[in-house]
Amino acid sequence: MNVVFYVAAAVAVLSTVLVITRVSPVHALLYLIVSLLAVAVVFYALGAPFAAALEIIIYAGAIMVLFVFVVMLLNLGPRTARQEAEWLKPTTWVGPCVLAAVLIAELVYVALRGAVPAGGGRIVGPREVGIALYGPYMLGVELASMLLLAGLVGAYHLGRREQPDPIGGPVAGHGEGARERVVTERDA
Repeated sequence: MNVVFYVAAAVAVLSTVLVITRVSPVHALLYLIVSLLAVAVVFYALGAPFAAALEIIIYAGAIMVLFVFVVMLLNLGPRTARQEAEWLKPTTWVGPCVLAAVLIAELVYVALRGAVPAGGGRIVGPREVGIALYGPYMLGVELASMLLLAGLVGAYHLGRREQPDPIGGPVAGHGEGARERVVTERDA
């Protein structure tokens, strides 16, 4: 199981470096999915199959695939259609497929051998994860949730658009206060 751990860790590091160095967002997302799958294999090798399943279902399965679909479904004109055709060339998906094949070979090896967690540790189940998250690590979980909420609010403010004024002219921001600022600026 130590070999599985080290190979999956190497795949995770390599794919993460490729995420950072790729120029195209689709290429980076494909390598990020492989990186998340490799981290899931690392979790499994360390005796945490529940964390590995969550890593695959939530991050690699839901969020990253959603990112790939959103990036590829943005219809921004004929120039982006040509760019998307470039993304589907084999040079785009061969690298992530090779790294994913290494991970699949590792999983087949583990399934056939019935391997024990690396380092001889015990298997951590979902009950123990829940007790740890809502027990001694509850403060850390709450701080992480507040940080995520602050990031969500910040993303909303960065991404909001100007609403057109029905009277005429753009209104900066939302709400009655923004309209009053524009009226005051016009009168001045």
